[in-house]
Amino acid sequence: MWRLSRVGHKAGRAGYSLEEFRVKRQEHEKTLRQARRDKQLVSKRLLVNEDEDQQVDILHTYSDKNDVISLFHKLQHSGPEREAHLKTLSKSLRDLSVQLLFIKQENSIHMLVGLLTGPNTQCRLQSVRCLHELSHSPHPSVGPACLPATPYLLTYLSGQSTKFTELCLYTLGNLCPDSDVVREKLLAQGIIPALASCIENQKHNTAVVEAIGFTLSQLLQTKDASEKIIPLVLASSLPSHLLACLTPDQSFSLGPAIECAWCLHYLTSSGEDNHVLLACGALLRCSTLLASLGSAVAQGNKEEGVELAYVQTRPSLARESAWVLNNLTAQSSLFCSDLMTLNLGPILIQLLFSQGITTMILRVLANVAHKKKEFCLQLADHGLLSSLSATLKMAEREAVTLSLDILFMLLSRGSQVVEDFERQGGISLLETFQYCSEGDVRRKAAYLLEHHLLSSSAQCMGSCIPSS
Repeated sequence: MWRLSRVGHKAGRAGYSLEEFRVKRQEHEKTLRQARRDKQLVSKRLLVNEDEDQQVDILHTYSDKNDVISLFHKLQHSGPEREAHLKTLSKSLRDLSVQLLFIKQENSIHMLVGLLTGPNTQCRLQSVRCLHELSHSPHPSVGPACLPATPYLLTYLSGQSTKFTELCLYTLGNLCPDSDVVREKLLAQGIIPALASCIENQKHNTAVVEAIGFTLSQLLQTKDASEKIIPLVLASSLPSHLLACLTPDQSFSLGPAIECAWCLHYLTSSGEDNHVLLACGALLRCSTLLASLGSAVAQGNKEEGVELAYVQTRPSLARESAWVLNNLTAQSSLFCSDLMTLNLGPILIQLLFSQGITTMILRVLANVAHKKKEFCLQLADHGLLSSLSATLKMAEREAVTLSLDILFMLLSRGSQVVEDFERQGGISLLETFQYCSEGDVRRKAAYLLEHHLLSSSAQCMGSCIPSS
């Protein structure tokens, strides 16, 4: 991105294009966002029954083939002991060999479906727990075997029992990534509108909202999400509900906010049209949240307990919100324009010094700066130059490199910005990098000095060639 033409041992003028810098930076950021998506691998979750006696070794007792078959036959006959047999089965199904034995029994899943839809409340709860244990299986044949139950699991998302709804959601979330067939069936059966309806009805129930976020994130991570799932999500009411969960309110559990932030991250990094998210107030919501989190951290030493609540837990929410904001601004001049119109520039600059999100905020500022000259000048007016002078002194190399990239864009935009940076001691700061740093940091600092601050010293710096 930074390049000098070179003839022999003498440095010539810059063989550099601002547009080339923009394109290469955009490609780099796209790769970074994809790597971020790939890093968060699809996972499964198992809800442990709080009433379960952890000391009883049920798995050892019921892992024998004959025992499993005998238990299955007992469940086929009604009686007062059926609930106890179901409870035993659900615990036994944590063993992979038991799972495979059970699904091979004729009509085993249909038997569970019958109990799931029957009149006995406790049998319904225990049967869905059996299905939940099966959904957690690592074996590829178990998930598809549970397909006869999925229409009923979706129907029960509108039920009144929180515990039951939560189990249904995590079961569906575990089944989502198992196979293309399972996913196609769930989409055809209306899993997206079912999730939208569920979050609308249960928006104040943090456990259910967290489960919805998990299930939706499982769908959004799949390979065909961009074509088959994300358009359905954006056309639903889910985006506005996901954004509503991005709150630093201590009364709202961190879990739902994190899950919803992940969903928003997958939506914004998909390459799809994000105007729906913009219309729902994504920029303002994420920025306001970040500002609130940053303020709480900054004031943590004034109010006992605030720092422990935010520094140790809320930074994870702040990072996910910053990723959403980064993805929104990475490829859209419109989003960057709206961000500046909402006067969020000063807030972002202030957030540069919040723990754990400095580099992400620098990325957002870089996204904005490289879109338009006017944005660069506005950010400079808001005090970005002096803030960059501080971030350039940070120990984190990535923060320093990003700061140099932003500085490069600002200095490229006008002589006034150059003069302001010089008055703030920018030349001596970059000279320190030139003589005391190595690699890209040294080369970029030398480039800025030669081409924007000390043009007369070009010959003596001919050996400091920035990387392309």
